[in-house]
Amino acid sequence: MRQKDILGLYGLEAGEIEEILSLGLTMKGLLKEGKKTLPDLAGKSVTTLFYENSTRTRCSFELAAKYLGAHVVNLSVATSSVQKGETLIDTGKTLDAMRCDVIVIRHPVGGAPKLLADTVRAHVINAGDGMNEHPSQALLDMLTMKEHLGTIKGRKVAILGDIRHSRVAKSNLYGLKKLGAEVTMYAPKTLMPVGLDQMGAKICSSREEAVEGADVVMGLRIQLERQKAGNFPSLGEYAKYYGVNEEVMKYAKPGALVMHPGPVNRGVELTSSLIDGDSSKIEDQVLSGVAVRMAMLKLLTEGDCQ
Repeated sequence: MRQKDILGLYGLEAGEIEEILSLGLTMKGLLKEGKKTLPDLAGKSVTTLFYENSTRTRCSFELAAKYLGAHVVNLSVATSSVQKGETLIDTGKTLDAMRCDVIVIRHPVGGAPKLLADTVRAHVINAGDGMNEHPSQALLDMLTMKEHLGTIKGRKVAILGDIRHSRVAKSNLYGLKKLGAEVTMYAPKTLMPVGLDQMGAKICSSREEAVEGADVVMGLRIQLERQKAGNFPSLGEYAKYYGVNEEVMKYAKPGALVMHPGPVNRGVELTSSLIDGDSSKIEDQVLSGVAVRMAMLKLLTEGDCQ
């Protein structure tokens, strides 16, 4: 890759995204065969630096690095010098001085990964920054689509849920449009940011319109921790008027993929029958996450001097 860092899909070219997905499919095949000891990152060190809680993303980055043979350190912010007032730049300089090769960062402030990347020699991967981007999640979503649909170009992807607070929605929009997909979105007006139509999304006035003829229907988690009360009356009313259920899915193409970045609020964004149904790829997305993060780590570091 020509990039030193992966900070978002906005800054990646279509060819670079395809390169990651292609290698990700190879890595996923190896994982399915039980091959979890690879030499690609032997001698490298990867540090996960998470200022927000995470299960799937942090665990999958750590497993991806370990499967590739890297030394992995999980820096617990809650017990680090950050609690003593250490700044992000100083933390980065400390990790650089220790010759860390890759820093995977999640931060509640948009732009924090770029600030870190501009400061350190190490490669930086954005694992989610505020309401900005979450590139590895979008890449694993696209990897799942590519595996099951064969191609992304010409496909229709419907995204429904808390779009306003979703960095996943933004990264998916950037990536899917670059690969030639149509992206429709639907949410309560209080959860739909202004300007996404200018970025290529088709903003719909109903669930049915958004899902009509879709190859993929993606629900997004209601992020109660990022919003103040009042965006919708209750979770029950949200599920009734904005959630995806079996009746709504009848408007999609037969066999359309059901996806969600997780964790899912069952019965809110998606019904349990859809989550556990044959068309659901939610569990498969988790394995895609390990595979695509293996690809990201390999591609970023393969040109480094040993």
